Amino acid sequence: MPAITVDDVLVLPRLPRLDDAATAFRPVRRIVTAPSGFEGEGFPVRRAFAGVPMPELDPFIHLDQMGEVDYAPGEPKGTPWHPHRGFETVTYIIDGIFDHQDSNGGGGTITDGDTQWMTAGSGLLHIEAPPEHLVVSGGLFHGLQLWVNLPRVAKMNPPRYQDIRGRESALLTTPDGGALLRVIAGEVDGHRGPGTTHTDITITHVTVQPGARVDLPWRPDFNALVYVLGGKGTVGTDRRPVHTGQLAVYGPGDVLTFTADRAQDSHTPVLDLYIMGGKPIREPVAHYGPFVMNTRAELVQAFEDYQAGKLGVIPAARVPHSGGQDRP
Repeated sequence: MPAITVDDVLVLPRLPRLDDAATAFRPVRRIVTAPSGFEGEGFPVRRAFAGVPMPELDPFIHLDQMGEVDYAPGEPKGTPWHPHRGFETVTYIIDGIFDHQDSNGGGGTITDGDTQWMTAGSGLLHIEAPPEHLVVSGGLFHGLQLWVNLPRVAKMNPPRYQDIRGRESALLTTPDGGALLRVIAGEVDGHRGPGTTHTDITITHVTVQPGARVDLPWRPDFNALVYVLGGKGTVGTDRRPVHTGQLAVYGPGDVLTFTADRAQDSHTPVLDLYIMGGKPIREPVAHYGPFVMNTRAELVQAFEDYQAGKLGVIPAARVPHSGGQDRP
């Protein structure tokens, strides 16, 4: 997992060393295993939030782990043009390359450690796909897409696109240098990531070396979700085992604790975690397909607006790969 790394983590700012006796460690409420499926034109995904009650996810809606897959030439796939309204998509690439283009003028290419943050807001059309040269050559692809809900007052805001380079992430380590933390959005112990959010959240990618433990300060008014991208370890003070493709949902408190197993396999030699937390919105959620609204009537209106062309039109210029064909 190349993402963004450093040669010597000991030069980075460090998390505080905590007193176990005086720390309110969060308990682990549940651990779920993501089922596998396919998205878009047929690329493999793990549905990380499957089986978790919506109130425990709030303000998040959906998380797909895309890959990890090593494509042969001609195999890389993406999604066709499709609409969104009422939420934000956060696409984080660990390995590989992905293109984005939308009907609001947003677009770009992201690779190892980069993030594309699209606020759909009132609605737009967009496409996500590997660039044509990757389709021809094949190669490794691994990433995540997180859906972040918007509060009622922001659901119809104008769309917005953020291109976040991996090198912009805030980097820090643990007191003993046993982990690398990349803060993508929000704040960890005063270190702020580059992502600008409508909803108050924190996202960080943490790589834990074998045998190392992390005690991560976490806002007590945020929920806390820890998804295992790769490797094996334990979560919580009761050291519940987790492995690749599992999600740990933490309860209340102000510190998350997790540890990497001393013995990892050669394919995943470290414990890699994608950690999400946010202040719950606590509003009704009406979610169907590409729209996340508050009521069924608003969902119906979103579909009607899409069918009437009110969410934008596909740009006439060349667009990224879709269905194996370039478009004029």
